[in-house]
Amino acid sequence: MKEFILSKNKSENAILVGLITKSQNEQKTNEYLDELAFLADTAGAVTVKRFVQRLETPNTATYVGPGKLQEIKAFIEMRNDEYEQYLADYKEEVANARNKREAQDIPLPPDPRIGMVIFDDDLGPKQLQIIEKELCCKILDRTSLILDIFASRAQTDTAKTQVELAQYQYLLPRLTGLWTHLERQKGGIGMRGPGETQIETDRRIVLDRISLCKKWLEQIDRQKATQRKNRGKLVRVALVGYTNVGKSTLLNLLAKSEVFAENKLFATLDTTVRKVIIDNLPFLMSDTVGFIRKLPTHLVESFKSTLDEVREADLLVHVVDISHPAFEDQIRVVEQTLNDVCRDMTVRDDHRDDRNGYNRKDKKLFERNLKDQGHNKPLLLVFNKVDNYSFVPKDEDDLTPRTRENISLDELKQTWMARLENNCVFISARDGQGIDELKEKLYSMVREIHTKRFPYNDFLYQSYEELEDNA
Repeated sequence: MKEFILSKNKSENAILVGLITKSQNEQKTNEYLDELAFLADTAGAVTVKRFVQRLETPNTATYVGPGKLQEIKAFIEMRNDEYEQYLADYKEEVANARNKREAQDIPLPPDPRIGMVIFDDDLGPKQLQIIEKELCCKILDRTSLILDIFASRAQTDTAKTQVELAQYQYLLPRLTGLWTHLERQKGGIGMRGPGETQIETDRRIVLDRISLCKKWLEQIDRQKATQRKNRGKLVRVALVGYTNVGKSTLLNLLAKSEVFAENKLFATLDTTVRKVIIDNLPFLMSDTVGFIRKLPTHLVESFKSTLDEVREADLLVHVVDISHPAFEDQIRVVEQTLNDVCRDMTVRDDHRDDRNGYNRKDKKLFERNLKDQGHNKPLLLVFNKVDNYSFVPKDEDDLTPRTRENISLDELKQTWMARLENNCVFISARDGQGIDELKEKLYSMVREIHTKRFPYNDFLYQSYEELEDNA
């Protein structure tokens, strides 16, 4: 069977391919490609060129148009020819060296060959087969690239099992074309077998592995649930947000811990829980996996056990990178994913048992109501990286409408504080700006939850200031 692609230490040159469609304008396409380039850099690839085409819908066979595919192929062949020329010049220079020591000092030529072509959207099995046959190089889509990063970042058995399940679910519909030498039965006497092709055998192996991974995750869920029961009566706070917004850095600052944090996408895959004490109030804070645009559905399903911390949290702290030009889109992506994660899956379809009156309209209405459900948890919006925020002031004689780059940080603060009824904080986890205000907000919100749940003040000891005032 085809092995999963894992990142190697040696960097590979990559080409990015995106589309401008009716639902995705040029600005959004460039933002998605910037994010895809960051993903490629996280996986260890070097982006050398981008190809963008304007189409109403993706081509069902080649994703891009045939002309654009030939343009990509010509660029790959040109880079291959450059490498052949570099290699020939290197061999000639080594042959003309006066001695063996001088030949060893000659540096190796650069390798401009294209190792992979990465597409911004998911590719179907037929598309993968046609494009790979035409370009003769490794073809990845956004999902396979994210899975590769997850596979390299997974450290614990839980994360490895979740990634393995997502990989097999991604591979299952793409088994077509992986085997060709056993696709037909051989003729002749004694060569007639049971008639099962190799792809059917592979599909059964993958399905068995998926079933086994699900059983392992169910067992892990029971273990995690038992662990969460042993945490006592402490209030649970979950850090959520887009990937690479500084959640782990903020957790290290508040809990005085040393959780792994890096300026890379998906640096955290495993949920980390730490005890935080603010003034006289202890509570638990968990760092969860970050979200991203166009996140594969089966990947979210695989990480449901990890996201149980979000589902069972008493308070959500949504961390946002305010220095990112598209931070509002990132907020919408996180909110949509949170609604999917925190959706009440125990809701029963009342019309399901009514065999005479149940129809497609009732089913669609139930699914729509289930999809529209959102989480009802209290939420604190934390805008991080204010030290990295920059804007371009407009000239007085410039009559063009203001864009996102022309809005100052003070204007954003007033806008979002008015919109969220002052339920947001602007901080910098790296420099410590606004941390005192964040602690005050957290203290008041956690204390409110704690006193409602435990009116007898369990685990909430008096502060020294209160003791002095009573004396």
